[in-house]
Amino acid sequence: MTQIERGAVEIINTEELLKKLAKGRPLRIKAGFDPTAPDLHLGHTVLIQKLKHFQDLGHQVIFLIGDFTGMIGDPSGKTETRPPLTREQVMENAETYKRQIFKILDEERTEIAFNSTWMDAFKSSDFVSLCSRYTVARMLERDDFHKRYTENRSIAVHEFLYPLVQGYDSVALEADVELGGTDQKFNLLMGRHLQQQYGQEPQVILTVPILEGLDGVKKMSKSLNNYVGIEEDPTNMYGKLMSISDELMWRYYELLSDKSLADIDVLKKDVESGALHPKKAKEQLAREITSRFHSEQAADHAEENFRQVFAKGENPEDMPTHTVASGEDSRPVAFLADAGLTGSRGEARRLIKQGALSIDGEKCSDGEVVLGPGEYTIKLGKRRFLRLTVT
Repeated sequence: MTQIERGAVEIINTEELLKKLAKGRPLRIKAGFDPTAPDLHLGHTVLIQKLKHFQDLGHQVIFLIGDFTGMIGDPSGKTETRPPLTREQVMENAETYKRQIFKILDEERTEIAFNSTWMDAFKSSDFVSLCSRYTVARMLERDDFHKRYTENRSIAVHEFLYPLVQGYDSVALEADVELGGTDQKFNLLMGRHLQQQYGQEPQVILTVPILEGLDGVKKMSKSLNNYVGIEEDPTNMYGKLMSISDELMWRYYELLSDKSLADIDVLKKDVESGALHPKKAKEQLAREITSRFHSEQAADHAEENFRQVFAKGENPEDMPTHTVASGEDSRPVAFLADAGLTGSRGEARRLIKQGALSIDGEKCSDGEVVLGPGEYTIKLGKRRFLRLTVT
């Protein structure tokens, strides 16, 4: 149970889980992911890492891609109705998920399921029957729905379908255990309720925490620019992980590392006693994560690059290159976004305004300045570099 309980916020309930484990058969462990965006980040992998714990213990892991629920839109934590995605958008994102998750899970021992498999076969009468198994009063007890209802904000009827469909997924898959973030507790409990309604043994629920981003405050999110993408360049990944606080490092170790809790405890005691510098412990974490999503060789290179840039104050040898013609495209707000150093021109403007941009070692606060022909070394913040050629 130690490995199963590691990093868990809540298990509903432990006694039921022990009874299921005592049956001596592999349990069916389900976790659902709506493919609402193409890229996964380390925050998503907290749940995938917990799936791996069960997989390592010999249980059957089911990675459920919510291609049907993705078109409804998860209302969890939302203050307004979210526009649903098209099937084309959902399926395109789903393909990237299938590629990314096997950086952690064993592909040969992972069952991939799509909830459109059974939901597309639902008839109108099936939906009516499903909806009859829960009440509006109970639905409005859910925090986000209750808040919107009392504030006279709109709640679309289709949003009530989301927890019902997610709950029915557990019926269709005959799940023994369902994993989810703490924000999914209502939906996970719906699975237990519906399984009982359909004559099945109710699933056990295990919730995992929402991972804080690099700032250590807000949850990891691409929109907040405090994330580490699992397909991110290894040098950037390593550098971002080295930027986290010493306190946040232990949180990442517990939720993301493959090291045992005993080994992590030894590391922590060594740091507290002064036998090991916190930076060395952080290097081990950065190497482990970078190696997992890339390779040992890529991690070696990223580590050497980090030391070269930050310890010696030098520019990296293998910084990306970008070529533009002098004019509109040679403005910092343009080339920073076009070269991929920022996610958008808006982000570029914000970072330039904050004083994050240097050109050939000189601070630049004018994002609209047009650079003339020549070669420039661009530095954005502490970790992003670019060799720019203007023709």
